[in-house]
Amino acid sequence: MRSTPSFKLAAADNSSGTWTPSGGVQFLTVPLELAGQRIDNFLLARLKGVPRSRIYRILRKGEVRVNKGRVKAEYKLKTGDVVRVPPLRVADTAPAPLAGASLRQLVKASILYDDNGLLVINKPVGLAVHGGSGIRLGLIEVLRQIYPQSPFIELVHRLDRDTSGAIMVARKRAVLQHVQADLRSGRVDKSYLALAAGKWPRSRRVVEACLRKNTLKSGERMVSVHPDGKPSVSRFQVLERFRAATLLAVKPVTGRTHQIRVHAQFVGCPLAGDDKYTPDDVNRRFRSLGLKRLFLHSASVGCQLPDGEKVVVAAPLPDELGALLKRLREEMG
Repeated sequence: MRSTPSFKLAAADNSSGTWTPSGGVQFLTVPLELAGQRIDNFLLARLKGVPRSRIYRILRKGEVRVNKGRVKAEYKLKTGDVVRVPPLRVADTAPAPLAGASLRQLVKASILYDDNGLLVINKPVGLAVHGGSGIRLGLIEVLRQIYPQSPFIELVHRLDRDTSGAIMVARKRAVLQHVQADLRSGRVDKSYLALAAGKWPRSRRVVEACLRKNTLKSGERMVSVHPDGKPSVSRFQVLERFRAATLLAVKPVTGRTHQIRVHAQFVGCPLAGDDKYTPDDVNRRFRSLGLKRLFLHSASVGCQLPDGEKVVVAAPLPDELGALLKRLREEMG
């Protein structure tokens, strides 16, 4: 009878943060880059295929030990901690598959900045930022395969699967904590390019509308403006007007799911190519002009690193979006 594989962390004298499938009790020495992370999040991020409930159960029962002692789920790891993980059965679903050579090359070619513990990627449209909800391979999984010796690679923020452009990924925990703190306080600059259907109102430069997430019976996630939702603010600037569309620069003050897309719909100018929030008849016109995706692109990101260095990275507009703008300009004569 074929046995179910276990998930093994590297030996205690290995501080690289790597792990391999194997059996028996396993140990890992925590490197500097992972210091400060909660033990539950540490395990959840690494024991792919092990049910979440199982991970919390072994923490409650004391089967996970840090420096030979029991710890609670909220315990924050320190450099040099030795984590003991008991033998665990991985679920029947396989771990994230290896990325193919073409996908790895695409992501490598999309790296815009890699220094001082920060990566900025020009995320291709259609690539999810992480696996989950039926998606087993996302940007973060590909990056971990590209950088197998890097003990820490985590998303600083997210982009929708249908959105392209600049996204920040931390290669050091100190960078992640610092930039995310700045995100929460509004000190990180994020700028998007969006094409809205119709004529954007000249006086509408700021949209403040509470957003609430809903899950349909089909499992599809939708967002709507609702008084019981979370406060959300976006700033819009008109860059160029066409016959039946408006090119906008957008700066989201808050970072809610689908925020720019729903705020544009709320104003009455939904985004071109948006199959969730834009009527089919509106999208049909843009498809006739060659648009096959959502016109929303993360054009630039800017932040300050823990050492005070300021980083600003721009992501060029994809060719297919630039081609659509050219056709719209030709329509104007």
